[in-house]
Order: sequence, then structure tokens, then C-alpha cells
Amino acid sequence: MKRFFKILKLILASLLTVYSVVIIYMLAFSSKEDRYTFASHLQGACLSQSMFEILKFQDPSNDRIYFEQSVPYNKRGYYEKGFGLLDKAVEIDPKMHLGYRGYMKLRFLRDFKGALEDLDRLDSLTPGVVDTPWGEDIDFLRGEAYFGLENYEKSKFYFKRSIENQGEDWADIQAFVYTGLSELELGNREQAKNHFDQALNQSKYTVEAHIGLARIYLENAELKKSKFHLDKAEEYFSYKRNDPYNEYLNEVYKDDLSLLKNFEA
Repeated sequence: MKRFFKILKLILASLLTVYSVVIIYMLAFSSKEDRYTFASHLQGACLSQSMFEILKFQDPSNDRIYFEQSVPYNKRGYYEKGFGLLDKAVEIDPKMHLGYRGYMKLRFLRDFKGALEDLDRLDSLTPGVVDTPWGEDIDFLRGEAYFGLENYEKSKFYFKRSIENQGEDWADIQAFVYTGLSELELGNREQAKNHFDQALNQSKYTVEAHIGLARIYLENAELKKSKFHLDKAEEYFSYKRNDPYNEYLNEVYKDDLSLLKNFEA
């Protein structure tokens, strides 16, 4: 056992030596840009975070440093630390980082009002431009936020605008699905059906649209059509919208299929 602890101490001492040598080397022989690249590539590692702290001391007005340092904290759910850093990035360059913060508030924190504040502010800073925070159409994200707030009139307004922004052939299929869900919540079954059909015209594998149509046909006692769409939803279930980090507002589950089948029976 004593030998084991001696070996462990030796390993830890070696790691600490390597850690110190790397830090000293980077400070002595690399540029700020090289240090930034090094820290970014090792996101989340102790060495990376130490380098970010040094970079912030050397270049406190560089928004990229705060942004990159925030990413691993937010990915791991340490939002207090992550958003503290992200807020600083937004403070330095709001046009660059407001969209990402709005996206994070929407998808990770479920802070729908906060997300809308960031997205609306970004929109006001970029007149004449359709922003795409984190690669997604800004109106799609606003539609999701209003859907989360159960303001279905506004959610369908923004999803329809997102479809117009991108064009029907290029719009996110989920924009059609969400518009259909919003119409369904408002009691507009025929309009909802049309939007679910549009989603299926884009892709027959849109599980969420099949489930939406199954609900409508079941409520109308059109059991044959309801069963058709339930069978398709079950067949294509592996194609459903999915994200490893969070649950979508229109997430569907196997239980949804079982529940609808029970009503059919």
C-alpha cells in the first residue's frame, strides 16, 4: 500500500510539473492568439481554464475569451458560472453574443421571456438582417419562446414568418409542426391539419406531424386515418426530433403513441 501511494505521489508530481512547464512555455514563447487557440481546443480542462484566466488578465476586453470559457460550464449545467462569463461577452460585444445567449436561455434554461429580450434586442441592432443565432432562424426561436409561454397566436405568427424568411423548401420542418400545434391549441383543427400536411410534404418521416394528424383524426372519429398516421409515427419514430443536451418543447415519446392507441381501442 505504501508503494502504491509513493507511485501515486510521483504521478501527481509529474503531472503538476508538466502542467507548470506548459503554462510557462505558453507565456514565454507564444502569442496571445496562440494561447487563445490552445485554451479553446482544450475547452473545460483545468489547463484550459487556467489559460483563460491568464488571457483575461492580459486582454480583459476580448469578448471571445469570455465566450469560449463559458461554453464548457454551460454544457455541463454549471449555469451560474457559465452565464456569468457569457454575460461579460455580451456586455463587450452584444451584436456577436446576444443571439447565442438567447438561444441558451430558450433551450437550456427555459427562460422564455429572457430569451425574447435577447433576441428582440439583437434584432434591433441588426436592421434589415434576418439573424441566425447559433445557426437557427431568429423568428423560429422567437416562435419557440412564445410557444413555451403558451402565447399561441404570437408563436404561430413567428413560425409563419420563419417559413417566409427561409422559403417553404428550405424552412425548418419543425416550423410547420409548431404552427400546426399552435393552431391545434387555439382550436383550429383544419388549419392545424394543413400545416402538419405541409410538414409531411417536406418529409414523410416527420414523426411529430404524424402524431398531430393522428390526434386530429381521432378527435373526428376517423379511426382508419388516425391508425394510419399512428402506424407511420411508430415506423419512423427513430427520425423524431432529438437533442443529446435537452428536451424540445414539442418532444414526442413512445407513451404518446400508446396513449393514442388506447383511445382508438
